[in-house]
Amino acid sequence: PCWRLEDFVVAQECARCSSFQAKTLPECSRTGFIEKINCATSKREEYKSCRSAVMEARVFWRFVGSMMCVAAVFAVLVVWRQRVLDRKALEKVRKQIESI
Repeated sequence: PCWRLEDFVVAQECARCSSFQAKTLPECSRTGFIEKINCATSKREEYKSCRSAVMEARVFWRFVGSMMCVAAVFAVLVVWRQRVLDRKALEKVRKQIESI
């Protein structure tokens, strides 16, 4: 693509692909959003796959949600492990008291 090799100007900001563009442009299949690029040297117009702010926000919140779930599971495992250790310690203390 010319936009990787040359200086370029964004002719059309990142926008959702139309149904026609989705069928005809392979760039639309990646994210569903494209921007139009004008390359200065070759005078070509090309389309580049991009991510909209809404899509970035959705990906970010999905990541945050996943991390919160992982943290919650980890916290539950830590609490469970601590209870197991407390139970073992109490049993050990009880046996020591009985042996006295």
